[in-house]
Amino acid sequence: MATADFLLDYLPIIIFLGLAFVIGVGFLAIPALVAPSDPDPEKVSAYECGFNAFDDARMKFDVQFYIVAILFIIVDLDVAFLFPWAVTLFNPELGVDRGFQVFSFWSMFVFIAVFAIGFVYEWKKGALEWR
Repeated sequence: MATADFLLDYLPIIIFLGLAFVIGVGFLAIPALVAPSDPDPEKVSAYECGFNAFDDARMKFDVQFYIVAILFIIVDLDVAFLFPWAVTLFNPELGVDRGFQVFSFWSMFVFIAVFAIGFVYEWKKGALEWR
């Protein structure tokens, strides 16, 4: 009787794993059944990467797309740092002293200044120009 009670404690985990398995198999099987098997030429044409999807892997490609992608990631990380900083900087519920708030403000100012200098440098070098 004790073994049955012990196994019943694991029933939610077994149900969760079974449901995860069914959903995973469903996400793999449904597109195979529903998706069209003959894509049009527009679907397999060059999109955001700038070169054809099924060409030689050693061909020359324009690095401009990757530079813009890296700049996007840098801006995205900048925003990811700015939101929590802005929310917590002058929040009186946190009980942060005034000296730390001033230090935090100027630290973020330096962070944004370094970012802005780098961005202007990239802009002046023509990294954002489409050729």
